[in-house]
Amino acid sequence: MSVSFIRRIASPKKALTAAALAAATAGMALTAAPAQAATTEASSAQAIAHKMIPDAAQFNAFSKIVEHESGWNPSATNSSSGAYGLVQALPGSKMSAAGSDWKTNPATQIKWGLDYMNSRYGSPAQAWSFWQANGWY
Repeated sequence: MSVSFIRRIASPKKALTAAALAAATAGMALTAAPAQAATTEASSAQAIAHKMIPDAAQFNAFSKIVEHESGWNPSATNSSSGAYGLVQALPGSKMSAAGSDWKTNPATQIKWGLDYMNSRYGSPAQAWSFWQANGWY
């Protein structure tokens, strides 16, 4: 091991930077538990949506809307309007039509959101087109 490498990792700040760089290079992330939990919850909701929406174009459109609306957070709440969940239903209780577990189950929220997009716009892709033109759907 070279002396310069040892000097680089001698300070804790530099050691953390080196570890973060090594982790990033290896495709890993160093995050705090709450951020990791949110990321895990979001990726889980995305996986559920992908299974429910197998068409790539429709999934991508649905995903873009959800990313803008809630960041894939199933408990996202708009403090000014009260809109709730992945798809920001207003009121959130509308999602009870898809299941009584609408407050906590991303699959129920995805089902309701997909049904809403299909009935109101014809498809998630058409809902995304509307969202792009108006900033809401």
